[in-house]
Amino acid sequence: MASDKLSPDETSRYARHLVLKGFGGAGQQKLKAARVAIIGAGGLGSPAIAYLAAAGVGRLGIFDPDSVSVSNLQRQVVHASDDISRNKSESAGDFVSALNPHVALDIHKVALDESNGTDLLKNYDLVLDGTDNLVTRRASAAAAEALHMPLVSGAVSMFSGQVTVFAPHLGGPPHETIFPPEASDDALPSCEANGILGPVTGVIGTLMAMEAIKLITGVGTPLIGRLLVYDAREASFTELGY
Repeated sequence: MASDKLSPDETSRYARHLVLKGFGGAGQQKLKAARVAIIGAGGLGSPAIAYLAAAGVGRLGIFDPDSVSVSNLQRQVVHASDDISRNKSESAGDFVSALNPHVALDIHKVALDESNGTDLLKNYDLVLDGTDNLVTRRASAAAAEALHMPLVSGAVSMFSGQVTVFAPHLGGPPHETIFPPEASDDALPSCEANGILGPVTGVIGTLMAMEAIKLITGVGTPLIGRLLVYDAREASFTELGY
């Protein structure tokens, strides 16, 4: 837990957290002390970044080598029209700085892979994976498992999405339980080919932020060994064990 007291601005900024029974000052101090890595500043990363920054996570590491394109703006809400062609991690970092100056930032304009994942993530407490390919997902999962840190994983397609938490070091199933070695990107639906309804990414990305806050503060029961599936058309959630 962070030893520094909240500043007057932070006390005012997080007032609704501080009066929240079961959360309060202890929860807020844990958020302030936390170091969270977010892989991907796109559809899922955008709402996760926004809510974790607003909540007062002390340090955010944003990883994304890609640039903002106009087709991103339908769902990637931390970017604006003026950010087109800018690196996504830089654009997202500017959003965070404007929203909450108390959040320290690490901007990583690199792709996380098997060769660098452990080194890039070793200074964080947990990681959120909002990427859209299995190569990066597997690299993030392998690094998180090697470092004994929880991995919050989200995915979306068309009108639906899913979120879960991988934490083998806490007794949960490994990443390959959901994404086995034989699975390939060719067999998975892509947003480019099949589309994605923008708010679906907002729902799943916000749930990812919520799982991260639960893991940081110890409030509630994380989705370890449980897959939460959202169907936007039916306005329904289904929970599956694995």
